Amino acid sequence: MTPLTEQDIRAAFVNCTKGEAKRLTVPRDLADRPWDDLDYLGWRDPQAPDRAYLVTVLDGRPTALALRCPTPAVRQPRRNMCTMCLTAPAGGVSLMVARRAGKAGQQGNSVGTYLCSDLACSLYLRGKKDAGAGARMHESLTLEEKIQRTVTNLRGFITTVTE
Repeated sequence: MTPLTEQDIRAAFVNCTKGEAKRLTVPRDLADRPWDDLDYLGWRDPQAPDRAYLVTVLDGRPTALALRCPTPAVRQPRRNMCTMCLTAPAGGVSLMVARRAGKAGQQGNSVGTYLCSDLACSLYLRGKKDAGAGARMHESLTLEEKIQRTVTNLRGFITTVTE
């Protein structure tokens, strides 16, 4: 993924107002992110734990989603599987819900998917972050094929939000 600036990210949101995009918390360490290892940039809002955001580049343009998710629990997280990267990380998987773009979103319609709670799918795929014992199924796919599958799953979710 190509490095993005805070301005790029704020302008990329497709399912929130410009005012909401202006007020949301963008990570301060953008320059330090491992951009070459990311298929998307995802983060939880430290000031609002029930909010998360993801941004990726689709068709040459940054596209970002605002998500709602359960507040991280103190209890042991459930070992469900992420629908993007097909990992069951020790940190858990959360149902993340995006308000649909346009008129459908204004009417209160939303769509959800299960994502790694820390939004680190790209790092789990590449072995840059440990997902824990038994978190990844043995597959005969190459790393590039796994990455392509994750990008395809992400594109499908974003398309569902924007249709």
